[in-house]
Amino acid sequence: GLLGGYLRDMELNVVELEKGDLQISPLGYRDDPDLYTRIESASAIVEPLRAAGFEASPRLLAHGLVAADESSAGVEFRGIEVEIDATVSRVHEHLVAGVWLDPAAPNGVVIGYRLSRMLGAEIGTELVVITQGLDGAMAYELVNVSGVLGSIGDATDMAGVFMLASSLRSLVGVEDGVHQIVVRRPAGSELDGAAADVRRMAPGMDVQTWRQLNPTLASLLDSSRQASSAMYVVVYAAVAILVLNAMLMAAFERIREIGVLKALGVSPKQVFAMMSAEAALQAGIAIAVGLAAGVPTLLYLAKHGLDMTGMGGVSVVGMAMPQIWYAESGLGSYSGPVLALVVIVALAVLFPAMKAARIDPVQALHHQ
Repeated sequence: GLLGGYLRDMELNVVELEKGDLQISPLGYRDDPDLYTRIESASAIVEPLRAAGFEASPRLLAHGLVAADESSAGVEFRGIEVEIDATVSRVHEHLVAGVWLDPAAPNGVVIGYRLSRMLGAEIGTELVVITQGLDGAMAYELVNVSGVLGSIGDATDMAGVFMLASSLRSLVGVEDGVHQIVVRRPAGSELDGAAADVRRMAPGMDVQTWRQLNPTLASLLDSSRQASSAMYVVVYAAVAILVLNAMLMAAFERIREIGVLKALGVSPKQVFAMMSAEAALQAGIAIAVGLAAGVPTLLYLAKHGLDMTGMGGVSVVGMAMPQIWYAESGLGSYSGPVLALVVIVALAVLFPAMKAARIDPVQALHHQ
């Protein structure tokens, strides 16, 4: 449950906080992020997407510098529409200080927590933002830090500056067009299928899934799931060996007793059934004890999780580990191990039970 929850939350982090399920950009923008390369009519793409069940949020992007006192850093400005962006991203829920962007406070910005440390900026700190305007001249403005984000990912933590789209447009002189549309697919739809649908609705655009945008993390998650499957095979194989050994010992230690039973008229089928019933009883007790101990523990971990904040915002291939490690608690978390144990016991008892059923009563009675 913990392993499944960790992999699930890592994927949710990259989808809900950083990349979205898919991103739409003008052709060539990813290779050369240029202020002039824009999607001129975002509504022509966003509206059909929403009609098809997708959620989509346009974003205006720019690069430049921010400075506070004697410190400065290179950043990426992300201009968003607050209400619309909340439909595709939960980044507004990851503040560790201050408040999220407010249209009533157009000079407010929200920055990553590592950026705030580099600049020595706190809530209310005045920052100078410098970038290039659409006319090629330097554009600058004074803004105030209204919020600081918790750890999300290296790109956001060290260089992310969120601001209102209207404020960024005013700063760089861009009246229309966007550089990016973040898309969330409908619930239950497959990622590749959703990507194909978006490409049909956004012809001539660069449409990429989060797996294409972050292939290293996607590969890590896939390999982790494969490794966990291999681990399950090893663990269950060890369980099978232990059960087989226990049942064999149970048969060999009672050879004389089984011989007496067969001499009294007990058939091989009845001996086989007796051994199977004994294994079933042991498996039933094991399942009951395991569920009694495991279910409350897993439910607790799924609700409260393990507090990982003491690790100080550790990131894996550029994405922050979840601050609270929640377990995955679903029907499969319980039925999988139970079913595996039943199958293992059923297979492991076959050889000892057949061995006991074929015991010769005369030889068994003389067994020392």
